[in-house]
Amino acid sequence: MYTATAIFDLLLPGDARSLKAKRGYVRPIIAALRRLDVAVAEVDALDLHGRAGIGVAAVAAEPAHAREVVDACERLVAARPEVELLSVRRRLHGAED
Repeated sequence: MYTATAIFDLLLPGDARSLKAKRGYVRPIIAALRRLDVAVAEVDALDLHGRAGIGVAAVAAEPAHAREVVDACERLVAARPEVELLSVRRRLHGAED
């Protein structure tokens, strides 16, 4: 069993000046990621209005498949025109870890 994880660091538009406005950007991204059958949550920069950290995790029998799923998540987030993807932190965990 392999678990691939990624944390996406996002820069939100200038009009995200409140936590309510921030949720308006983050919730649709999380909903889109859930359609890829991954566990997903806002995990970083929770109190910052202009930034968001979204974490995803995928479990697979083969490491290549786990990486493919996280790659698809990254493409989805990078394609969102309303946010800027600043960085991605990835990890792959195996059964022996």
